Amino acid sequence: MKASAFVYPWDVNGDPEAPGRIAALGVRQVTLASAYHSTRALTPRHPRHRIVTAEHAAVLYPTDGRWEGRTLRPYPAGDWAPGDAFGEAAAALTDAGLEVHTWVVLAHNSRMGADHPDTCVVNAYGDRYPWAPCIAQPATRAYLVDLAAEAAVRPGARGTELESLGWYGLQHLHAHDKTAGVTLGDAGHYLMALCFCPVCKEGYGDRGLDAGELAAAVRDALEPLWQGAPDDGGWAGVEKLLGVRTAAATRAWRDETARTLQEAAVGAVRAAAPDGFQVLLHADPVTHHVGANAGVDPAHILSVADGVVVPCAGGPALLTPFAEQGRADAVLAANLGVVSGMGGSPGTLAEDAARARELGATQIRLYHAGLASDGDLDAVREGLAAL
Repeated sequence: MKASAFVYPWDVNGDPEAPGRIAALGVRQVTLASAYHSTRALTPRHPRHRIVTAEHAAVLYPTDGRWEGRTLRPYPAGDWAPGDAFGEAAAALTDAGLEVHTWVVLAHNSRMGADHPDTCVVNAYGDRYPWAPCIAQPATRAYLVDLAAEAAVRPGARGTELESLGWYGLQHLHAHDKTAGVTLGDAGHYLMALCFCPVCKEGYGDRGLDAGELAAAVRDALEPLWQGAPDDGGWAGVEKLLGVRTAAATRAWRDETARTLQEAAVGAVRAAAPDGFQVLLHADPVTHHVGANAGVDPAHILSVADGVVVPCAGGPALLTPFAEQGRADAVLAANLGVVSGMGGSPGTLAEDAARARELGATQIRLYHAGLASDGDLDAVREGLAAL
């Protein structure tokens, strides 16, 4: 069962022992960040530093001329990943016998939202989400498609994994997050993710909804949740809060918007890539879900991409809708946490991977080789050996 470990360039560059240490885990592949959002990351073994602060979303390589004269363009990294940080790390990992695939974060960029607030998702209360570009806006879509192609197809890469290729909402942490005071379930998060920028308002109108009336209906629907009422959850909860017809119309707009963006981005990557280049999406099998693992229709996405990377932190059940499509050639990669301090379970890796395989997984992803302690890595090594 092929395993790949997630890695940042700063885990490798400046640490000559890192490539061999990662290869010794028993993985055959690394998924190496080439475009990434802001983060603060621990580097527990690096000889030069212990903390890396990536101050904003950035590309970790030099961009080409396609961005000249454009308002929306990738931001270069600062001193946390100078020059061609991706290329340097990729070369070192390849020399250690590892297959390198790119890890590309797309519609998650708080720096772009701060510099260009009109690109942001706007909720029913008029609040902007700087970390969440609205994927319905034409300029944003063009930016994301070109970024996907450029960041995915880097020299030496054999494939890519595209993260955040869909709608973003409230859930993902933003700086020092203080949003857990009221429990919003699945339905509440969907309503808080509905965008009311001018493009989305027009999209709702094309589906027979008045955007102003819809925003008011969303606010009314959320009011009981702010008062502490339970969220019934799931799509049935959205229908109960918003009404069946209205809920269906909002979902139709959002599903089509996400699907067409995913088709365009994957198509752009394929056009730029050599033959045999593998294209995977980080994905959730429920289309109305938002976030890093984009909500997708399993049948559709497996007709577009070569496969998916599926979050399994809560167990492997999300693999089943993809496995049920019967695509024998599709990659179904179970994403398993192996950093115990972040909720991962490296000690049960062999059991978790075996269970994932029973439910259709063909590969596993390990989050995250650079962040894990020595003890966690020892457990990963033992787990992969047992497999």
